[in-house]
Amino acid sequence: MTFFRTFICISAFLFSALAAAAPEPFATTLPAGDVRLLTIHGSNTIGAELAPNLIRAWLQAKGAEDVRMQAAEHENEMLITGLVPATNSLVSVLVAAHGSGTGFKGLVSGEADIAAASRPAKQKEADLLREMTDLYSPASEHIVGIDGLAIIVHPQNPLNELNVDAIAGIFSGKYTDWSELGGKSGPIHVYARDDKSGTWDSFKGMVLGKRPLTATAKRYESNAELSDNVSSDPAGIGFVGLSSVRLAKLLSVSDGNAKSLSPNKLTVATEDYALSRRLFMYTDDEPANPYVSEFIRFVVDDAGQKIVADTGFISQEVKAVIPEFYEELPQDFRDITRDAQRLTINFRFQQGSAKLDNKALKDLERLVSYINEHKDSELVLVGFGDPKKTEKRSQLLSKLRAMAVRRELVRYGIYPQASVGFGDDLPVASVTGNDGRVKNRRVEVWVKNLSSAS
Repeated sequence: MTFFRTFICISAFLFSALAAAAPEPFATTLPAGDVRLLTIHGSNTIGAELAPNLIRAWLQAKGAEDVRMQAAEHENEMLITGLVPATNSLVSVLVAAHGSGTGFKGLVSGEADIAAASRPAKQKEADLLREMTDLYSPASEHIVGIDGLAIIVHPQNPLNELNVDAIAGIFSGKYTDWSELGGKSGPIHVYARDDKSGTWDSFKGMVLGKRPLTATAKRYESNAELSDNVSSDPAGIGFVGLSSVRLAKLLSVSDGNAKSLSPNKLTVATEDYALSRRLFMYTDDEPANPYVSEFIRFVVDDAGQKIVADTGFISQEVKAVIPEFYEELPQDFRDITRDAQRLTINFRFQQGSAKLDNKALKDLERLVSYINEHKDSELVLVGFGDPKKTEKRSQLLSKLRAMAVRRELVRYGIYPQASVGFGDDLPVASVTGNDGRVKNRRVEVWVKNLSSAS
C-alpha cells in the first residue's frame, strides 16, 4: 500500500504541474461596449437548452450580471445576454439550433464560431473544413456530454423493451400493428425528428441504416413537441434525446445478443446502452476568437459538466457505482471485481487503431483527477473485444487494450492493480455491424477502496 501511495503522490505532483501549465480558465475579460462574444449553430438537442444553460453559467462565472435568455429573430434561435457592471454594456451569445448539419455549414461560412452536433462530423463535412482544421483532432472535436436516444411510447403501452431490429422494423414500416410485437392490437403511429436533426442522423445510423423511414411518419424539428405528441397518442412511438422524455414512457433497448438496458447514468456514461451517443462541439483548432477556447474549457471541465447533468444529459464526471445485474455476471468476472465499484467511463479507441479516441484522452485526465481525490483506491482494468478466429486471439487483443490504457495511466504515475482481458464476453452491441464492434472494443474501469477492503 505504501508503494501505491508513493505513486499517487507522484501522480498528484504531475497532475498539478499539468494544471499549472494549462491556460487560465478565464484569461479573457468581458469587453466594453455591446459585443457578440460568439455564435453557436447546430444541433437542436444541444441548442434547445444545454448550450443556453452553459452560456448563462459561463457568463455568470465571468462576472456578468442580469444574464437573460430570450427568443431571437427566428424559431429555435436564442439570444443570451449579460450586463457588464464595470461598463454598463451588454455582451451576447447567439444559439441557432436548426440541426447538426447547419453547424458545420456555419463554420464553413464563418457565421458560427462553434458547431454543435449530436453526432460525429461526417467525412464530407471534415473535407469542407480541411483548410481550416482537422475536425477529428482533439483540438477541434470536443465531447461535451453523453446522450441516450430514448425510444418512447404512450404511458399505457404494455411493452417495456424492444430490440434494435424490431425498432428498425417499426420505423421502416415492416411492422404496422402493435400485435406483431406482442402489444395490443392496433395501428402503430410513428413520430420522427426531421432531416436536419442530429438526433435523426444518430437514429438513422444506429437503427435504420440503409432502410428508409416509413412514409407515414410525422416529422418534428423539436424534441419536446415530438415527445408531447407521443405521450398523448396511445398508438404512438418515437425517439428523442434522453433529456426530452418528459411524460412519455421510456423503453429498454437491446442490440443483438446483448442484454436489454435502460438508459441511465452508468449505461449511457459508459456508452453500453445500445442507443447512447456523444454530444459534440466542433471548433477551429486554433480559434482566432479567444472566447471560443475559454468557453470550451469551461464546458468540458467540472463546472460545465455539472450544467450538462442539471440539464438532463449524462455528464462526464467520474462516479463509482454498483452496476445493475452485477450478481448475474460470470463468477470469474465477479472474482476479479470483488469489493470494487465500476467507474462511469469506458475507454474506447480510434476506429481501426490501438490509439485512444478523443474522449478517452480527456477521460484519462478525469481519471487521474479522480484517483488524486481518492488516494486510498486501486484500479482494475478489464478489456473486451469482438469475436476473432480463435477465442485465444480475442482474449489476447482484449488484454492488450487494457494494457494500452495501463501504459497511459503509468505516465501519470498510476499503476492499476490488474489489467485483464475477457475477449468477446459480455458484448454491449451487435457483433455484426462496424459500430457494434467499436462499442464492444472497450476497457472498463473498476475501483477498489483499500481502507474499506482491508
